[in-house]
Amino acid sequence: MGSYLTNLSPRQARLIAAVADHGQLQIAAASCGMTQPAASRMLAELERVLDTRLFQRLPKGMEPTPAGVLLARHARRLVNDLGRLVEEFTDLRAGLGGAVRVGAVTGPALGQLVPAVQALKGEAPQVDISIEVGPSVQLVQMLERGDLDFALARLPSRFDQREFEFEPARDEVVQLLVRAGHPMVGQGAVAIGALHGLPWILQDRDAPIRRAIETAFHDEGHGSPPDVITTSSLLAIIALLKDSDAVAPMSQEVLDLLLNPPVAADFGRIELNRLVTVEPYLILRARGRFLSRAAERLLSLVRDSIRQL
Repeated sequence: MGSYLTNLSPRQARLIAAVADHGQLQIAAASCGMTQPAASRMLAELERVLDTRLFQRLPKGMEPTPAGVLLARHARRLVNDLGRLVEEFTDLRAGLGGAVRVGAVTGPALGQLVPAVQALKGEAPQVDISIEVGPSVQLVQMLERGDLDFALARLPSRFDQREFEFEPARDEVVQLLVRAGHPMVGQGAVAIGALHGLPWILQDRDAPIRRAIETAFHDEGHGSPPDVITTSSLLAIIALLKDSDAVAPMSQEVLDLLLNPPVAADFGRIELNRLVTVEPYLILRARGRFLSRAAERLLSLVRDSIRQL
């Protein structure tokens, strides 16, 4: 059985991943360039040799068993890696320098990733770099699928740590953004409890920055602010702040970008008498994943940026 899985063919891997993704054998077969009978025979042969069901046949389609979920996860990586091989080999032959795909939560994306990307492009302008900015859950899912080379994110408890290589990076400092004419701007350092009655714009309930702000209120004997708008959209936050006395917590890197030249937006900062930080983020990689030379160089530049802090 072990040797059979070791010699799993790309076509078998592509079919397993497609069935798991589509839930319909006919659609999966078509996406793999196969007839449905050929796909059915290949799947039956896999289950016979492995002596286990990979998919349950249900009236509405096919649902992976635990064994099917396991194989599909690794099959997606195999298919993805083969696709990357084709892309990178083609780019290498064309002299384009290959491609790098990286992700980060917002603060590290601005503070560490963007400067590292700019440095790499200065060294190798032909490298094709794509940046995904999003919550940790989304980024770790992309890592798991093989869609990212590495990410600056937190590892949610729902994921198996054994599937990833990780190294510590740093925590994020939370700052409070308001409109320029806000009555609390220029009042010196204030206790967060003094802001409890103001309107707040917070991220989703499980977002690290929201948890950090709520913890800061709890430390001073307050519950969560009663007047809250929930959004993770920076554009929505800016629009909501412009004509109100609302307070929006965000990472220091984002706030510095908005307040300092060349952006220098018409906003201000409320100074707190205490430091509010978010749990540290990590440098995450899928375990055993090969990195191209360009990705290795970008990772090295990110590490240098973090060490300088």
